[in-house]
Amino acid sequence: MKLPQVLTDRKPEIIARWFHLVVSTYPPDTAKFLLQEKDPFANPVGQALREGLEGIYEGWLKGVSEKELYPYMDRIVRIRAVQDFSPSKAVGFVLLLKEALRQELEPEIKKGHVSWEDLEYAYSLVDRVQLLAFDVYAKCREELYEIRVKEIKNRVQKLWERVNKEITGEVRPEDTQ
Repeated sequence: MKLPQVLTDRKPEIIARWFHLVVSTYPPDTAKFLLQEKDPFANPVGQALREGLEGIYEGWLKGVSEKELYPYMDRIVRIRAVQDFSPSKAVGFVLLLKEALRQELEPEIKKGHVSWEDLEYAYSLVDRVQLLAFDVYAKCREELYEIRVKEIKNRVQKLWERVNKEITGEVRPEDTQ
């Protein structure tokens, strides 16, 4: 059996294992909730993770362009970029696909259906997806900083307007309390 066929046949198991590995990067109570709550409205993060991982895996398997993978990657990275993850942990979920592949494909390797060289090749493809995750993370953080700068500028602008009104006598200090 060739590697692409094995990866297709074992897709549900690989994605499920990858999902569990990613969820394990969260605090225990959060991880338990993400795993157990199936309602997408009650658990939007879990839903985004499931859909994002599946989309990334499908695209990775088909060898689609980064542009086609981007929306799936963005769903996950955007969430992790605003959570309390370091940059490496925010994008490190992609590398957990290697562990999921190793765990799921080890029996196939022992049977001789997949070679270690095939697995190494799959790992190199995961590394390419990892680079996309880093690009998405950098863009998300840039957007967050732009939002913060805009908020600060708005606050300063309002403060200046208030000061100017007080100087011109339009607003009395006791009215601002």
